Amino acid sequence: MDLFCFPYAGAGASIYRQWQRAAGGDRRFRIVPIQLPGRENRLNEQPYRRMADLVDDFIYAMVPMISKPFAFFGHSMGALTAYEVACALRDRGMPQPARLLLSAFRAPHLPSANIKIYHLPDEVLKIVLAKDGISPDVLASEELMRALLPTLRADLELCDTYEHVPRQPLDVPISAYGGEQDIRVHPEDLAGWCEHTTSTFDLTTYPGDHFYLQPAMDELVKDVRLRLSSSFHTQTPIHGGDVA
Repeated sequence: MDLFCFPYAGAGASIYRQWQRAAGGDRRFRIVPIQLPGRENRLNEQPYRRMADLVDDFIYAMVPMISKPFAFFGHSMGALTAYEVACALRDRGMPQPARLLLSAFRAPHLPSANIKIYHLPDEVLKIVLAKDGISPDVLASEELMRALLPTLRADLELCDTYEHVPRQPLDVPISAYGGEQDIRVHPEDLAGWCEHTTSTFDLTTYPGDHFYLQPAMDELVKDVRLRLSSSFHTQTPIHGGDVA
């Protein structure tokens, strides 16, 4: 089973670099980190600013890779992306993920209690990011912030301009995760994901803030493995065209 892992706003695929090691060499699973444009080895590419564009391009690219069971994990913006991709796959009559594992993002039908922040001045935006748990060392580095802010702003714009379209619930198990001290996403926000599946739902929280997944990585990956072990199923292979 391939586990496609979607990053949070401003982050690249490297945040999941240690997950395969944390999986303990379990060969039933392969961690597939998603590298979006505008970061790391795709730094010179324009990042997405609208969810629909990201979803369309991602599905086109992943067609050759979903001839076997797969699942999605996403943290923060990545959770919303994983959900939207799953909905788009269903709408297009394509195979569904065996499970959605959604971390640190409120259920999409719930109104956001947070102000839109993508347009804030740099110094004000840094204050908001500090409250979310971004490392002070990162925020204090002019070089890092100069490289990070354009992509981060684009990602925040993607989230801030997102509009939920009511749909039938997915027939896919959903596991939700969060940090117990997350000031932006509360347990009740995560619990709302139960309304987006006709299958099973579970919610797990760990000590930590919005970025709990870093200190809790080993425990989180262990739980993900357990959830995926119960989600193996046969999927109909897709025979797509060439992908550039």
